[in-house]
This record gives sequence, C-alpha cells and structure tokens, in this order.
Amino acid sequence: MRDIPVGNGSLLVTFDDKYQIRDVYFPHVGQENHTEGFPFRFGVWADGEFSWVFSGDWKRELCYLKETLVTDVKLTNENLGVEIVCNDTVASHENIFLRRVRVSNMRDERRDVRVFLHHDFRIYENKVGDTAFYDPESQALIHYKKHRYFLINTEPHFDVFSTGRKAFRSEEGTWRDAEDGILSGGAKTEGSVDSTIGIHLQLEAQDTKEFFYWIAAGTSYNEAVRLNNHVLERRPQEYLDYTENYWRVWVNKNDTDFADLSPEIIELYKRSLLIVNTQIDRGGAILAANDSDVTERATDHYSYLWTRDGAFVANALDLADFPSIARKFYRLCGEIVHENGYFLQKYNADGTVASGWHTAWDTLSKSPQMPIQEDETALVLWSLWQHYDKYRDIEFVHRLYRNLIVRCADFMVKFRHIETNLPAPSWNLWEDRRGIHTFTCASVVGGLRAAANFAGLFGETERAAIYETAANEIVEAMREHLYSEEKGCFLRSLQFYGDEHYEADATVDASLFGAFYFGCFAPDDAMVVSTMRKIEEKLWIDTEIGGVARFENDSYMRVSPDAPSNAWFICTLWLADYRIAVAKKKKDLKGALEILEWTAKRALPSGVLAEQINPLDGEHASVSPLTWSHSTFVATVISYLQKLRQFDEKGVK
Repeated sequence: MRDIPVGNGSLLVTFDDKYQIRDVYFPHVGQENHTEGFPFRFGVWADGEFSWVFSGDWKRELCYLKETLVTDVKLTNENLGVEIVCNDTVASHENIFLRRVRVSNMRDERRDVRVFLHHDFRIYENKVGDTAFYDPESQALIHYKKHRYFLINTEPHFDVFSTGRKAFRSEEGTWRDAEDGILSGGAKTEGSVDSTIGIHLQLEAQDTKEFFYWIAAGTSYNEAVRLNNHVLERRPQEYLDYTENYWRVWVNKNDTDFADLSPEIIELYKRSLLIVNTQIDRGGAILAANDSDVTERATDHYSYLWTRDGAFVANALDLADFPSIARKFYRLCGEIVHENGYFLQKYNADGTVASGWHTAWDTLSKSPQMPIQEDETALVLWSLWQHYDKYRDIEFVHRLYRNLIVRCADFMVKFRHIETNLPAPSWNLWEDRRGIHTFTCASVVGGLRAAANFAGLFGETERAAIYETAANEIVEAMREHLYSEEKGCFLRSLQFYGDEHYEADATVDASLFGAFYFGCFAPDDAMVVSTMRKIEEKLWIDTEIGGVARFENDSYMRVSPDAPSNAWFICTLWLADYRIAVAKKKKDLKGALEILEWTAKRALPSGVLAEQINPLDGEHASVSPLTWSHSTFVATVISYLQKLRQFDEKGVK
C-alpha cells in the first residue's frame, strides 16, 4: 500500500504507511522502479538511543498539505523525546525529489540528535552492478548504473556518509552501521550497494532545527549535477514553495461550484485529481497503480496502462476540465493501437506491449482466438467522443480519425458472434473469464455510436450508417440474449467453453451498470431498474463498513472464505452514478450523496483510495492508490453537480 505518492510525470516517489520510500520510478511513471520495492530507511539517534521510524515507537501521521502534492508528515517518538515534521515533494517541472525536515527537541535540555537517511537503490530493477560513491566535485553522494544517476545532497551539508554492500552474504547494508550513531563505511562501493548519510543537530531545550534533503534523478552524471546545482542556486525552500503553489493553482484552476457538497467531499475531489496526476506518465500512459507490494503475491504489478482504465480516467479528467492530460492519452492510443484495430491487454509506460495472460490459442478447440478484452478498444472511442463533444477540437480528432477511430470501429463491426449478432467472445473487464459479456457489449455500443458520430462529423455518412446499424443490432441482441426474464436482470455473460457451446451466467455483477452508462438502455428502462435493484440487493456489503462488491462470491483478496467479498470503490460509485441518472428531483440525489460521503469517510487520512476495502474493518486491500478509484470519484462528483445544476435551471425542487 502506498499512502503518499509524489511525482511530476517523469519521477514518481511513493511511501508506505511507515513513511519509508518504497518506489522510485524514473524516467517513466510506472516503468523502471529503481528500488524494486525495498525500503529507504529513516532513523534517529538521540542520547545514545536509536530508532527507525518504521518501528512501533513512532506515532506517524501521513497527510498532504491541503490542495497540493506536498506531504505533511508528523513523526513523534515519546521515548526519544523527538518530534519530526517532514514535507516531501517532487519538483513540478524538474526531476528532483525534495524533503524539508524539521526536528524538534521535546525535552527541557540541550541534546545531540542525529538523523540518518538510507538509500537502497536497485537501478534498472536489479541490484547487480550498481555503484555508489561520494563525488567531491558536486560534494554529493551518487548512485549510478548506465544511463541512470541519482544524486543525493542536503543543506546544510550532511556530516557523515557511508557506502557499502547490501544483501550480500552476511552484509545487510550501511543502515546497520548507522544504528550506533556513527557511520564508518567507504567512499565508493560497487555491486549490490546501498548508502546512508547522517545529519548532526545540536538542539537546545524545546528547540527546532531544519534541513533540506533531495535526490536529483538524471540520465547522465552531468544532468544530475546540473539539477543539484539548480537546487543550490535557487534555494531548496524556494523550490518547495514554488511546487506547493503550482499544485494549489493547478487543482483550483477551474473554479468549480461545489454547491451543497461537504468540505470532506470537496477535499477528496481535489486530492483525487492530484493523485491521478501522479499516476500518469508525461508520454500519455495512464498507469493503473504504482504499488510494488503486489509483486510479492503476483510476481507482477499494476504499473501498466490498461486502455480500459485509461479511458475512464481520461473521461474523468475531461469532465473536470483537464483536457490536455487526456489528449496525451488519446494520442498515445493512436500510436499503440494494433494494425488490426484493437488494443491488447496492457502496455508499459513507454507504449511497448506489457506482460499478459490473454491467450491467442485455445488449447481445448485447438484453434486461434483473439487475445483481447474488447471493452478496452470500445471505451477508447467512447471516451474520445465525450472529449470531442465537450471541447470541439476538430484538428486533434482529425489526426486520430483514420488510424484509431475508423480502424477500431471497423474491427468492432466485424468482430461479431454469428449466432447471436453480439460481439464475439473475448475476456471480460475483470480479466477472469472469456465469453460474451453484458458490460463488453454495452461498451461496444458506446464505442460504435461514438465512431458513427465521428464519421458523420467528417462527412462519411455511409460509414456512419454502418456503425450506427451495428450498434443498434447489438442493442437488440442484448435485449434478446442477455436479459433474463426469469432472473429479472441482465446476465453477466454468455460463458464459452472452448467451442461454440455456451451457457448463461446469471451471476450478479456490478459491471452490469454499463447497460445504461454507455447509452444502450435508458436508466429508467424496466430491465435496467430491475438489474440495478439486484446489484444493490445482492452486492451491498451487509456490515458496518458497507460498499458494493464486484460480483457474487468474489474471492479475490477476500479476508477469509467466511467473510463477505471485499467492497470496491469503483463499484460502489457506479451505484451512485445510477442514482444520479434516475433522479427526478433534488431529494432523489440523497442516495448518491450518501455514497460520496461514504467514499470520503473510507479514504486513508492522506486521501488515498485503494482498489478494495476489507468489509470487516474498513482497512484498504490490494493496491493503493488505484487511479481508477480516484477518477471514478471525480466523475461521480461531476455527474452529481451536473444533475443538480439541471434541476436548478429547470426550477425542479
């Protein structure tokens, strides 16, 4: 779990709940984690006693300064009689991680306090062949390998330093050397290395002193040194103030009217926009989640672009009036789309194809199959049309029309199941089963209608008719094959078993909200109403925690077989979206507002939202922050405000 990420689109630094740096991504967000999730330790020595801040002796409060991407961290150790306040950020436009540290003596006597900061770089995601050395020219400590340099410095200048071997035979690292308050390591070490620096502070009774600490990330020695010199010349405090001000202006640039929303919802809305920004690479890739802890249970991670997540996030950013970020995503989609008109499961931050488990060969039928989840293709077009419809940037979408829009729409028209006329089988949005899914079908309808709108925009009426006809055929086929009169709701899917044989899967799934969300059926259509009623009846968690599960008997990350399934933030917010969609008067919005309040209450103190929450104690589960959770909150807040505004304009009470 990552409680307080800070980043600028090229350098992302994340912290765990013990206030340890755990991930350092550079030069792409989510790509090249130069720590592999191993912690950078932070320790304090006072009067002969030593303690790492991850220990139980410390009380930790991990938050952000309001409306910024500058942390506000308070560390208190009653046994040591020391209180520390830290503010961390990544410079808004330079690849510099910067921290201000204020150390307070809580006792009525003069004391010698020493702060130790440890670095466990594993550059290019492995510990072999790194070098750490003290550079007399820059008077800084540098870790490097090939084209990656990390320069470490402080002001006032650190008093002691040590480089050494780590994770090699009996050598644990220089952090162990710090525990007696004295560092005695070498000036240069190669191989599997770490480093530690120490800052010595003489504190009078009830005194406070501060220092600044930074890590400059570059692709060469000269670049890292240039950034270091820039901090020294410009002054660290000015850098911190500038970045704090930049993000406060950025998140407030649209002067949104929040009507009757509570301060807690407004704060989470702004925090969500800021956190979403940290999870997006400057090249346009929107990463699902940058939390390396997941590798311990999955041997892989979430630091990938799924175009499904990306489309939802980009749409939320468009709704919130941050179109320039969304445009980078759409532009990247135009570069990475498959020549046959679809997107593969996921991509790295630089646009290369990432790891995946969607097979292109069916071992049962001994035949090829499409290794895709079609919603990822459809949602890009759906979201892109929402973007154009709001901002009317004809030149931008024109550049994407042939290569992206037409190519994907032509694929979706042809990729149909002959018997049902529905989209052909593919993987579902949860990526755990293959078939014809209601959510996928609904997204394809949304994507095809978007493509029809674009075709009409560019005067290709014949093409527009083909896309519109295909969308309408799928809607009718959904009505015929995917709604169960017996169950009183849409089916989750038609489940396929390696051949043309399929069975109806009536599992209640939160993703069935797609039947109205993408415009297939009206929100007040009897089929939608009964389906959403089933979702609320079957998936609302019946504990004090509450929330909506993904689907019936979902076992993913569940606490125990006897416990309810975990609640998901996105699924719970989808229910709010439905309540907003069917509201006829202001009082009908109460149920949606309750879910927004529920979400704000369940966020971490920092404002971070994970993927899931434990239904028994409300603890966050799986990865955090999940970009999709935050973007869904943003989108739902805006939907609420838009509906409220409509009521006001019409004089509806």
